Amino acid sequence: MARTIAVSGTASGIGKALAGMLRDAGDTVIGIDLRDADVCADLSVPEGRAGAVAQTLEKAGGRLDAVVACAGVSDFTVMPVKVNFFGVVGLLEGLRPALAAAEAPRAAVVGSISGTHPVDDDVVRACLEGDEPAALAAAAKVEESGAGGRLYPSSKSSLAQWMRRVCVTPEWAGAGIPLNAIAPGVVKTPMTTPLFEDEAMFKVMNEAVPMPLNGYADPEVIAEALRWLVSPSNTHMTGQVIYVDGGAEPTLRGPATF
Repeated sequence: MARTIAVSGTASGIGKALAGMLRDAGDTVIGIDLRDADVCADLSVPEGRAGAVAQTLEKAGGRLDAVVACAGVSDFTVMPVKVNFFGVVGLLEGLRPALAAAEAPRAAVVGSISGTHPVDDDVVRACLEGDEPAALAAAAKVEESGAGGRLYPSSKSSLAQWMRRVCVTPEWAGAGIPLNAIAPGVVKTPMTTPLFEDEAMFKVMNEAVPMPLNGYADPEVIAEALRWLVSPSNTHMTGQVIYVDGGAEPTLRGPATF
């Protein structure tokens, strides 16, 4: 049976790959991105998120079978906090009522192996409190201090913790909506291209994300995992961070963390 699925980040990378797979299977995809999408919106700001939700609901007719948040940014500024956490949370919370109206609703987000890396506690705390001004102020201090490399991990750690906190609430589990995350390692997308092109950053990347199983992933690898998470077959998995990272997570954290 054809389904209607909203996917953010469809202009490139994982979101584009997933949208293509879903459409090939006969599903209707409402793509959300800054440009080249069915819904063009800036998820880094509250008004952009509200616009994305309103346009998506209009196109979907008020009912969605699944939502997948793939849109994200990776740099040393406050933008990861804006997009990767507040952009994702705002989109999912705004579209949740439309999911609850579906027969077999599903939701998934894209986390990251970097969520296991060192974070800024003040940024994470403010994110989990839902205090965007405080989170951005804390992130700006981190950026100014020269430790901006912690902001991407902070955004992804916050997202994973938010997902695990809300997934079992009446609004999600109680409404029959599984909510999970795929945490990729290094994926060959436009977002990671600069890392491959810079010799120093390439070395840092390989040390931070060791991938002994088959090396770097194509976006289709992550898209396949997301496709199953939001399929009707997933009836009982919720609150899980699934590492699709070539073995980076067990390499970094060891066998005692599971």
